[in-house]
Amino acid sequence: MSLPIILCIDDDPQVLRAIVRDLKNKYREQYRIISTASVKEARESLTELKNKGENIAMFISDQRMPEMDGVSYLEYARKFYPEAKRVLLTAYSDTEAAIRAINKAQLDYYLVKPWDPPEEKLYPVLDELLDEWQHSYRPSFKGIKVAGYQYSQKSHTIKDFLAGNLIPYQWLDIQTSEDAQQLLQLNQLTTKELPLVFFEDGSWLSNPAIQELAKKVGLNPQVKHDVYDVVIIGAGPAGLAAGVYGASEGLKTLLIERRAPGGQAGTSSRIENYLGFPTGLSGAELTRRAITQATRLGTEFITPQAVSSIEQIDGYNKINLEDGSSVNTRSIIITTGVDYRTLDTKGLSDFTGAGVYYGAAMTEATACMGGDVYIVGGGNSAGQAAMYLSKFARKVIILIRKPDLTSTMSAYLIDQINDTPNIEVHGKSEVIEAKGGDRLEQLVISNIDTGESATVEAVALFIFIGAKPITDWISLNIIRDGKGFIETGNELKNYSDFKTIWKQTRDPYLLETSCPGIFAAGDVRARAMNRVAAAVGEGSMAISFVHKYLAEVK
Repeated sequence: MSLPIILCIDDDPQVLRAIVRDLKNKYREQYRIISTASVKEARESLTELKNKGENIAMFISDQRMPEMDGVSYLEYARKFYPEAKRVLLTAYSDTEAAIRAINKAQLDYYLVKPWDPPEEKLYPVLDELLDEWQHSYRPSFKGIKVAGYQYSQKSHTIKDFLAGNLIPYQWLDIQTSEDAQQLLQLNQLTTKELPLVFFEDGSWLSNPAIQELAKKVGLNPQVKHDVYDVVIIGAGPAGLAAGVYGASEGLKTLLIERRAPGGQAGTSSRIENYLGFPTGLSGAELTRRAITQATRLGTEFITPQAVSSIEQIDGYNKINLEDGSSVNTRSIIITTGVDYRTLDTKGLSDFTGAGVYYGAAMTEATACMGGDVYIVGGGNSAGQAAMYLSKFARKVIILIRKPDLTSTMSAYLIDQINDTPNIEVHGKSEVIEAKGGDRLEQLVISNIDTGESATVEAVALFIFIGAKPITDWISLNIIRDGKGFIETGNELKNYSDFKTIWKQTRDPYLLETSCPGIFAAGDVRARAMNRVAAAVGEGSMAISFVHKYLAEVK
């Protein structure tokens, strides 16, 4: 953590050198001493320091300066660092102006030049002021700051991307945060330019595209090699496991993710039935560990980058990316997983990202503080989200079409939900309409058996229904079932067009698709087990089949 700052402004070089010398002699271990001879430069520095999240403990400014007098500058600085101590340097003839400024600029002290010896006339005064400042000092957040409207789809997309990629950030709601207002004012920005992302180097982006944001935060969307042994498409548990095993077994491995690693499991607040973690772990923590392990072993990882199509040319696979670039690889593992289906209910589309969320959307949990939250869905993901949201919301209501949760949710989660007083389960219920202004405010809920409906207040609705495979982008002759899931192994023989596609003398391997050398693992595969451990197992197993395939084509 960087040290707090003492900022000195004086246009007289001799005075400035003297005050900086004395300050460094006494305070260099506890504070950074920054100096400038220009008020204009000092104002610009203030903007940069605020953008970076730096802490200023004290301003020391000379009264007589050509661009702006010291009192006026200290008044200006107080708007943005109200807790910082303000000290004015004056000549003996300016003491009356300094006394008047005590009230006008809420001056903490004025020093008459010269202050020799500093041990008597400087340090005792500053020691007392800095000690007082330290008692109320709380370090500012150092890192990325996102400023915007809470119920904005654009803001939600940025927060979701940063959180999904495990990048720490601070959220500043423009309607409630003084820091957000100050950042706009200092940088001469308006609310029309929201959402804004401020970076630790003092720079900022207005309403950035995800690719632009990814480049700025250091995610690498570029490939490094001409040909890979295996490219894994999708960085959920199956893809991450394949990345770990592929790299550890000497394969030149690339992992491509369209949004953020972890998949649906990555958004889970708590996974309590994963082997080896008796107290459970969050999806984010599992994802972080897996990415660290895969990259340490040598897997290359690019995100956000989406695949638009696959071509098979002369025994190689060409993966075309949405940005127009392409990757050549000898084999492919598709681990794109599934998405939650959207609800085609009146009004819901109007509030997507503004109170209506598909999946866990843990970035929005604090916005639910003290309100009523509704969850549609009865699977484990819905239960885990309910447990997490119950820490923030006044009440969490799970809506399901079945009478209860017993047939869709793990017993340990049902027990936790039953033991949580602010979680309710409403069976035989469904949402038939969403209402509100610029954000979700009300839901109309109907009883499936009786048809009776009621309008309720709601700060958020989280939807966890039906999994649809992320396979719409596939145009190659990869056989899929009626729901779009990828068929693999012996099941392919049940399809009439299999023999016209498959031209190998051997049968497909267990996780191999109808295209030789292209495998599928995890939830995207037909009849997958839909468990994190099963996906991890399939991802690692797919690498063993990749080895067999590569041995054939050498």
